[in-house]
Amino acid sequence: MSLNVEHASVRTLPSEKPLRLLDNAGHAVTGAATGGFGLPNTETLLELYRKMVVARRFDVQVTALTKQGRLATYPSAYGQEACEIGATAALTAQDWLFPTYRDSIALLTRGIEPADILQSFRGDWHNGYDQNAHRTAAQATPLATQALHAVGLSHAARLRHDSIVALTFLGDGATSEGDAHEAFNFAAVWQTPTVFVVQNNQFAISVPLERQTRAATLADKAVGYGMPGYHVDGNDIAAMYAVTSAAVERARSGGGPTLIEGVTYRIEAHTNSDDPTRYRAARDVEHWKRRDPIERLEKFLVSEGALTEAMRTEITDAAEALAARTRDVMTTEAELDPLELFDHVYGRERAALVEQRAALEAEIAAGAFASHEGAAR
Repeated sequence: MSLNVEHASVRTLPSEKPLRLLDNAGHAVTGAATGGFGLPNTETLLELYRKMVVARRFDVQVTALTKQGRLATYPSAYGQEACEIGATAALTAQDWLFPTYRDSIALLTRGIEPADILQSFRGDWHNGYDQNAHRTAAQATPLATQALHAVGLSHAARLRHDSIVALTFLGDGATSEGDAHEAFNFAAVWQTPTVFVVQNNQFAISVPLERQTRAATLADKAVGYGMPGYHVDGNDIAAMYAVTSAAVERARSGGGPTLIEGVTYRIEAHTNSDDPTRYRAARDVEHWKRRDPIERLEKFLVSEGALTEAMRTEITDAAEALAARTRDVMTTEAELDPLELFDHVYGRERAALVEQRAALEAEIAAGAFASHEGAAR
């Protein structure tokens, strides 16, 4: 007898009123909807606007390069800029970021070069940047594994009396994984300085949120672990920055972990191999496009007289310059050394690995792969 019972899928929104500081029209929100948080200052909001505009142009450019075959795959974060940048910008240079495969624009916000970000998506290296230099871990493809890494590092920092905070991103689908439960529970029990940011973009690839959980919101799950949880409008970068900043400072001062759910939407496909029309309606995508995070902040800044046309032009020019640099890097063939396969496998090389390396080196020297390379071209 099968224990699988099919239920009619009922679409329910996570919450009618997530915490927000700017509404969809770019007006400042007051009252209970703010959760007691205040708007960041104008200088901060202008910088967040700049980062979002530049990041989106980068994302659009990389998506185009992927369609041209320059990258093997690319998971776009178009529409999720407020979640990623608002949270990442709340960190200091000494803090650590543990990203997922979709968080390339968060890496860009951390100052990592496009060429280094995209090496793994092109297939050159698993990780193309110095993790210690940027205090940014490798982008994790397995769901929720990076949450455990963030908790481990932040717990170690706490034991050393180091003021480091670790922030990790998860998708809504990742909260269904056992690794996420273990990370949440350990962090709460041991009061580690960890901030969990769940980007609820409504779908775990093709599985909608209501097929993953019966919880009213993902932030509600924090209660069961004994830590604060915030249900935030993930397209409001002012709210994401304010809430994450408070969570980071709480963690740094010994207050323990926080779970933040940013309600947002993935405008593009899951990756270039996905067909989103099979599981979501075009009208839903259009609905979320009208809640665009960049347009929302832009309307507010213009209404306040803080964003001039000259500033907007300068930001657009900077975004285009980054896109051009990204194109130049990705349209240049990488110089790959097959012998790098043997680097960083063991701390101390084993005899079998040394033999394999020598065998491959001999084959390369003998020109064994020349004909294959010619055929590939």
